[in-house]
Amino acid sequence: MTIHGNLLGGPPPTHLPDDPEPRRMLAEGTAAADVAARFPTSSLAWAQLADEAFERGAVVESYAYARTGYHRGLDALRRSGWKGHGPVPWEHEPNRGFLRALHALARAAGVIGEQEEHERCAQFLEDSSPTAVRTLG
Repeated sequence: MTIHGNLLGGPPPTHLPDDPEPRRMLAEGTAAADVAARFPTSSLAWAQLADEAFERGAVVESYAYARTGYHRGLDALRRSGWKGHGPVPWEHEPNRGFLRALHALARAAGVIGEQEEHERCAQFLEDSSPTAVRTLG
């Protein structure tokens, strides 16, 4: 007997389609702003911009970039059949841009004192991928 699916009865994991070009360009050192301009639907590019802004202390800018990447990711998740909840595994590399944007949004929201947004995004990240929480810190 073979058992398929989630043993807890929840929705199956969502795996976003691969979009390797933005990932390749970032890995080769192309500026994240250039990648986002060429691929505006790439959560990964927006997440990278959010991280760069946060690292230089531009928290509101980081928040704006993260929110853009988060919403682009939500759009992609919905197109992939996601119904508003369920796993979005970090282990599937194309999911990482969305998860990084969600993490960056939670982080920036916490710094600017938007506590409800921080808590909502932190819980969303935990519910989506405990591995992402451990990996991103």
